[in-house]
Amino acid sequence: MIVTGEGQIAVQPDTASVNLGVITEDKELIPAQQQNSITGTQLINALVSIGIEKNNIKTFDYRIESDYDYDQGKQIFRGYKVTHILQVNIDDLSTVGNVVDTAVQNGANYIANVQFTAKSKESYYNQALSMALKNAGEKAKTIANTINVSLFVTPVLVTEGGGTVQPFESQQTFVKGVSSTQLEPGQLVIKATVSAEYKYSPNY
Repeated sequence: MIVTGEGQIAVQPDTASVNLGVITEDKELIPAQQQNSITGTQLINALVSIGIEKNNIKTFDYRIESDYDYDQGKQIFRGYKVTHILQVNIDDLSTVGNVVDTAVQNGANYIANVQFTAKSKESYYNQALSMALKNAGEKAKTIANTINVSLFVTPVLVTEGGGTVQPFESQQTFVKGVSSTQLEPGQLVIKATVSAEYKYSPNY
């Protein structure tokens, strides 16, 4: 017989990340780039000043786009848009709200994907995997008892079905001038699944 086992464990997150940055628009490309660079540097310096290590700040996305308006099907050039998005990793969860507020106060006009996760995800996943295997064994025993057969308790084949980590994620829009942002990390749910094949013999 083949059964599927599932295991999950809820853990408290101990790290966070957030994407934040600066989007600048101008009719001319060079001024747009220059202003974006100035504001971006101000933003990074502000984050460092509140305790974020520079190696926890990295460029997530940088792009230059042409913007157009459309009038009766006609494309009209409007200007350029320069986007510089940073990914900031945060070790102290109590500072996440302050990081968001500081970013907004220092020129960030894009903030998204606030995620809470755990550094030791692999260890927690292994615990969930063990639970999944035990769950598969319990299901096999239930089936064997129900159909009145003798189960060989050691599976002949086990296939890992994969796992998931469901982090708390915020897609809030943050508005300049709003202070004291409160973000609660909640709990992470780490899941694992296995497929196990067992042999059995009939009871005579």
